[in-house]
Amino acid sequence: MTRPDARPPDPGTWLLDRLDTREQALTRQIEQTQTDIDSLTARLSELSQEAEHLRISRKTLLSLAEADPAPAEPDAPTLVGFDHPDYQQILTVFSETRGSLRARDLALAMDLPLTPTGIRAKLKRLTSRGILIETEPGLFTQP
Repeated sequence: MTRPDARPPDPGTWLLDRLDTREQALTRQIEQTQTDIDSLTARLSELSQEAEHLRISRKTLLSLAEADPAPAEPDAPTLVGFDHPDYQQILTVFSETRGSLRARDLALAMDLPLTPTGIRAKLKRLTSRGILIETEPGLFTQP
């Protein structure tokens, strides 16, 4: 029942109101989707840049590996004042054995006679310069 002072709703106005409501909802969805797209585009750009940095790093590492395939051996300590080749030979033997040696063992490794007094003196000189250390009496090693 309709009241005498109330008129039935106009079908044209009702339809226009529904269209306006739907248009406003779609506009909000478009704005939200555009915000999502902008956010995803920024994230995609960040990820692409990070991937590019990794590619550059890989390329650099591979080119360095090709340029110098073997790692460089560390230089032997400079022996200022130790001009005799025995000192270089002593350090070479120590670097190859990677352990402690006695003068007798060093003389055998260097194919010298088993009178290690000369070798022992050289070992003591190297110890006094900090090139070798004597862990216990007569036992020498690199620091």
